[in-house]
Amino acid sequence: MAIEDIVIPQMGESVAEGSIGTWLKQVGDAVAADEPIVEVETDKVAMEVPSPVAGVLIEQLVAEGDTVEIGALIARVDTEGAAAAKPAAAPAPAAEKAAPTAAAPAATPTPTPAAEQSKDLMPMSPAVRRMVEDYHLDAASIKGTGKDGRLTKADVLKAIESGSARTLSAPASAAAAPTGPREERIKMTRMRKRIAERLKDAQNTAAMLTTYNEVDMTAVMEARAKYKDMFATKHGIKLGFMSFFTKACCLALKEVPAVNASIEGDEIVYHNYANVGVAVSAPNGLVVPVLKDAQDMSFADTELGIANYGRKARDGKLTIDDMQGGTFTISNGGIFGSLMSSPIINPPQSAILGMHKIQERPMAIGGNVVIRPMMYLALSYDHRLIDGREAVTFLVRVKEALEDPTRLLLDM
Repeated sequence: MAIEDIVIPQMGESVAEGSIGTWLKQVGDAVAADEPIVEVETDKVAMEVPSPVAGVLIEQLVAEGDTVEIGALIARVDTEGAAAAKPAAAPAPAAEKAAPTAAAPAATPTPTPAAEQSKDLMPMSPAVRRMVEDYHLDAASIKGTGKDGRLTKADVLKAIESGSARTLSAPASAAAAPTGPREERIKMTRMRKRIAERLKDAQNTAAMLTTYNEVDMTAVMEARAKYKDMFATKHGIKLGFMSFFTKACCLALKEVPAVNASIEGDEIVYHNYANVGVAVSAPNGLVVPVLKDAQDMSFADTELGIANYGRKARDGKLTIDDMQGGTFTISNGGIFGSLMSSPIINPPQSAILGMHKIQERPMAIGGNVVIRPMMYLALSYDHRLIDGREAVTFLVRVKEALEDPTRLLLDM
């Protein structure tokens, strides 16, 4: 027997510990070299820890939810072992050649609880499994968007809201019993706790204010409709709205540098580059990976970068480097249907732009009432650094660039 120790790897200079999430492999399971065996959550990212060797997982030294330090021993793999074989089902008895004189009544199969029917169809985290069981859902009927098709909480919620998931009949004995406790307490994940701390710190520290404007999305939508097929053919990615907004913000940041600045002690740090954070949804909460030097990116670079971050977020592959160095953030609540909101600054940044739902509204243009696709924009900013005039100027420049996308090409 040759034993290999599995330890928590280094995750960045500022990360000293993490919490064990879901064990992806159980004792007795075969593992391949570089195959993920456990999820670990830090205050910045959730990531998977791979096995450095092939073999069989023979020991888990920590439980889900435990806090462990970087370098801590968490599991052991036998590099010479073989996976324990699961016992095969006993063969059904052969049917009697001669029919009995009196046929016995066929046995009625015992109803299988919903949890038992679906629990082994695919790997699920404890939180997702509990949700599937509580709603008596057939997990196989829900499309998973996580790594290797695994279900996430977002997948299950979407299936519940749309009614697309098949339900399994609950056992008769449970029909009159309560479906679950009236209340449930679940320990906050390390990432969720950190998100809560940072957002509250931003409210307590910054003199936060939000200013609003609205933009007519007609020109952007027309440009997107005209060129989306050519764009997709050439670059292998869909042309979305985020590339227009990112480019417009980079132009506005260049004109109003205070919006791209930050406060460090008694100094103002002006950044001569735009590292734009793009808020994306991950299974454990909202994360903000950063497009580095976005001012130099083409539309295709921006769309490819955002799509890559979206995949990494769903698969738990975001790294510390992906999340650091942002100077400004764009948050798109419109994809969830938000019409208006006041986003919270992501420290140490001094401003964040909130995009919202595009909604057709009657607008007075040239003395006539016309229907236009409109979007509300919200800029939350730190009033200690950014004056109202600068905030309004920034929003107006973004609005002008989107309503006349030619400005994006002419750098105006």
